[in-house]
Amino acid sequence: MTAVSVIIPSYNRAVKLLRAISSVLYQTFTNYEVIVVDDGSEDGTADCLMPLKDHIKYIRHPNNMGVSVARNRGIKASQYPFIAFLDSDDYWLPRKLSTQMAFFQGNPEAVACQTEEIWIRKGIRVNPGKRHLKPSGDIFVPSLRLCLVSPSAVMLKRSLLDEVGLFDEDLPACEDYELWLRISCRYPIHLIPRHLVVKEGGDPDQLSSKVEGLDQFRVKALVKLLRGGQLNDTQVQATLHELATKCQIYGSGCLKRGRKEEGEYYLRLPEHLKRDL
Repeated sequence: MTAVSVIIPSYNRAVKLLRAISSVLYQTFTNYEVIVVDDGSEDGTADCLMPLKDHIKYIRHPNNMGVSVARNRGIKASQYPFIAFLDSDDYWLPRKLSTQMAFFQGNPEAVACQTEEIWIRKGIRVNPGKRHLKPSGDIFVPSLRLCLVSPSAVMLKRSLLDEVGLFDEDLPACEDYELWLRISCRYPIHLIPRHLVVKEGGDPDQLSSKVEGLDQFRVKALVKLLRGGQLNDTQVQATLHELATKCQIYGSGCLKRGRKEEGEYYLRLPEHLKRDL
């Protein structure tokens, strides 16, 4: 039976982290390892995990280094041919891993799949809007607008990360958006239409709540992608179009806030980049 490495990064979420780990330990699929990367927590996370020390591999960073560094540290410490991520404020339903492993066994050519999610916002279940609905297969173009892959829902073959690389540690946010684009421009990302992840949102400790101007990091991801040379002509045009849209929104916002130099840079960026390609 093939096996899965489950990687859980966490920062100051001791109670929710225990819930996340428990959701892995209660999986019907049991051939896995759990790697918890404590990214410099100051809330007693290490002490809370002591009762689980025989069930997890625990890695601690002395300082908060960011989620990309934490996930990459977990990947490098893992040993199994499949990788699954779980954010510490999310949790899985019991058949999450078994469902995805069955998918890979039935589709050996696949390299990535994800499941549907149950969304909870401030304790209330909500339905995602149309723009958040997950496509399946060739998801590259729709993923340019916004991130359509959830780390807690995805499972990847390790060989895929060996090919495309790990999370970009220079991005303090939107690091998952960048990696999914790097993957989906080359391979399908399949959707299993079952709700097997509970995803919580709306809390002040989430990156989307703490980091301002997320579009600047999406712009950096798109520029990196265009300069990477792996896109076909259709993908290049679609990426340039989305880059222009995001630069217009972010650059105009900078101008309104009195950041003239920064705003003008982003407004000029798409044309400058187009000439360089």
